[in-house]
Amino acid sequence: MINLDDRLKKHINLLIERYPQLKVVENEVIQAYLILEECYRNGGKLLVAGNGGSAADSEHIVGELMKGFKNPRKLSDEQRKKLIDVDEELGEILANNLQGTLSAIALDGHVALTTAYMNDCEPLLCFAQQVNGFGKNEDVFLGISTSGNSKNIIYAAITAKAKGMKVIGLTGEKNSKLSEIADVCIKAPQTETYMIQELHLPIYHCLCLMLEDKFWGDK
Repeated sequence: MINLDDRLKKHINLLIERYPQLKVVENEVIQAYLILEECYRNGGKLLVAGNGGSAADSEHIVGELMKGFKNPRKLSDEQRKKLIDVDEELGEILANNLQGTLSAIALDGHVALTTAYMNDCEPLLCFAQQVNGFGKNEDVFLGISTSGNSKNIIYAAITAKAKGMKVIGLTGEKNSKLSEIADVCIKAPQTETYMIQELHLPIYHCLCLMLEDKFWGDK
């Protein structure tokens, strides 16, 4: 078992209590969390992609990271002051309503870019092209694929590794190309697509809760 402080371990414990079948991926969830924590400590961001239901999961993850999830994420006094210094009246509104964020981008959502690239170039490389453009060394790519063999996700993962990024896979229980490439792969212990997806949600909710607790738990 990988050591984790008690405040964060409670989220893992609750995940396993509610979904006992996920005990088999406990270490992988913790490893994925630690990769993400390091990414955000170093000023990086998360790039996430999937197809179909996994594209919806990608957007869901970004929603949990880019605004308050369970807890409010109040701006620091320094951030508030900078806003108010720009415009006292409007800055006050911003200071009272903006929330802290963990930078994340879902790669499925850029319709003009992706359709242009798919029309002009190679459709299966549309996520890889965005990783090539957005990705930096300190970033992480999260590829969601129930089979672990979705070609557009694999191409994006290879591109991420080539740029020095860490790669996290979220798949079903079978070994796959993504599980071979990824620095850590969380293999939900199911083989049916919809059952795998039903387990992906509590896994990524747990990761988001842990990150929020780490960066805003004391604030």
